[in-house]
Amino acid sequence: MLLCGVTKITEEIAAIHRAIYDNIEARLREFRSLWEKGSDRELFVELVFCLLTPQSGARRCWRAVESLVQKDFLFNGCFDDICGELNIVRFKNNKTRYIMEAREVLWDGGSGSIREALSRFHNAGDRRDWLFRNVKGMGYKEASHYLRNIGLGEDIAILDRHIVKNMHLIGLIDSIPKAMPRRVYLDSENALHIFADRVAIPVSHLDFVLWYKETGDLFK
Repeated sequence: MLLCGVTKITEEIAAIHRAIYDNIEARLREFRSLWEKGSDRELFVELVFCLLTPQSGARRCWRAVESLVQKDFLFNGCFDDICGELNIVRFKNNKTRYIMEAREVLWDGGSGSIREALSRFHNAGDRRDWLFRNVKGMGYKEASHYLRNIGLGEDIAILDRHIVKNMHLIGLIDSIPKAMPRRVYLDSENALHIFADRVAIPVSHLDFVLWYKETGDLFK
């Protein structure tokens, strides 16, 4: 019965992938274009979006980012300015602090621009490690999300709760971890890579497919 269930889920994943393949490719082209043609400002905006996403809906987070940009609070606002625009996301006080610290490191002359920082590395894994170490509030999931969204992370996985839930259903992991420290994240990511190879769906597509399976949405 368990094998039958896994087969059914795998078939559903393949069907979804066929149905939204063109949409996924269009999204990935947009992301690659952001790194190839985007400004440092645009790269920082995307980083802030990813900092906001833990335990908060992606579309709500993006609305908050758009409001911050429109009011010129993202780059020039004080704590209260930024926090006031984050009422629609969870943990707004912590996330405001994360934004302001990221601004000091990557915008106000701390470590130079995001592009300069990430260009020092030659693979997504090293870039992710650097983000994890240097941007407070950015765990492995958020760093993976960010790199994917700027066209630098198509070979790493965004292990959010929707993805992890499906990995458990498929049998790729024994249980849903309460926390995802580096070793657990990398082991789970490797399991997803093996599954992706087995079903002939790139990991960069599989993230979208599993997200769509759970939410019916294809956003960022």
